[in-house]
Amino acid sequence: MHTITRLGHHGDGIADGPIFVPRALPGEVVTGELRDDRIDAPRIVTPSVLRIKPPCPHYRNCGGCALQHAQPDFVSEWKTSVIVQALSAQGIQASFRPPHISPPHSRRRAVLAGRRLKSGALVGFHARGSDVITPVPDCQILHPDLIAALPMLEDLTARFGARKTALALSLTRSNAGLDLAVAGGKPLDASLRAALGVWAGQAGIARLAWEGEVIAQAHPPAHQIGPARVTPPPGAFLQATREAEAALQTAVAEAVGDARQIVDLFAGCGTFALPLATSAELHAVEGDAAMLAALDHGWRQATGLKRITHEARDLFRNPLLPEDLARFDAAVIDPPRAGAEAQTTALAASKIARIAAVSCNPVTFARDAKTLIAGGFRLDWVQMVDQFRFSPHVELAAQFTR
Repeated sequence: MHTITRLGHHGDGIADGPIFVPRALPGEVVTGELRDDRIDAPRIVTPSVLRIKPPCPHYRNCGGCALQHAQPDFVSEWKTSVIVQALSAQGIQASFRPPHISPPHSRRRAVLAGRRLKSGALVGFHARGSDVITPVPDCQILHPDLIAALPMLEDLTARFGARKTALALSLTRSNAGLDLAVAGGKPLDASLRAALGVWAGQAGIARLAWEGEVIAQAHPPAHQIGPARVTPPPGAFLQATREAEAALQTAVAEAVGDARQIVDLFAGCGTFALPLATSAELHAVEGDAAMLAALDHGWRQATGLKRITHEARDLFRNPLLPEDLARFDAAVIDPPRAGAEAQTTALAASKIARIAAVSCNPVTFARDAKTLIAGGFRLDWVQMVDQFRFSPHVELAAQFTR
């Protein structure tokens, strides 16, 4: 018998040892076969009062979600506590704003797996720690338009997939319809390119890309970002839900205040730059030139926006230095999970007065926050944003001022 004392960062229950127990909750007594430091198939002897019936019929087998068995309020509090603990480890305390939690059936993008069978195909999410694919026709996180597209993805996989390897099917809901980018498929040749083009026309999707090459585009798969319409490159990063994107945009706008010259670091396709350009001039910096091209095209086609300049630059190896930042009143920074250690060091040494920070990793956020605070900034507030509902993934927005 083992008693769960807490949840780990991956959402697993942890008992003394430590022993890791998936889908267990604090206070529960569990038993099961112990392999190394894990009980992968636990029996819950004493369930927690926090335990609920998972809303999704696929939860038992699907690895896409990890926390459907827990009360939503508990999950929200736990995700906030993950940020609190990361900050505390760096000696930082913060004021927290009410969290944003995206509703069910709101995920507008997802990467599904597809494998061809002797007859037909399997499309869905991988089971936990396995290559087995679980079909998810009643998924509780995907937008209904993505769920409705599952038979189409099965058809694509049955026709063009391989039986030994799985396709990675990146599906995104856009203003013009579904945008599909496929990876892990057969090398393109003239015959495959022609067959895929015919299939895309019959499927009625907005755009089909295969290993990064656009095969067919009936309509630009645009997204409304502030006053602009932006068509990202195939498979490009977008916030997972429109609701979370709006919450982050609101937080960032408040954090930069009335700044009139703003630098947007790790700008992507303009998630923050384009809405902010209604009242400020911006310089957008991003390592991916194709994403910057999409931002620039959206800005040029929009009306009522102030000037946005852009620069393709690797901010990990070549951060903007304090002298580069001297002309800006505020900065927006939204780095990947690794954080932005070098760029944060330069921000701390600059004269910038306000920083809007967005992060998908509380640990690297806390590390970088410590650097900013040592450089004379104050962490005014933090907001937890839960757009990957039922998963252990935690995002946040924060305001720093000098």
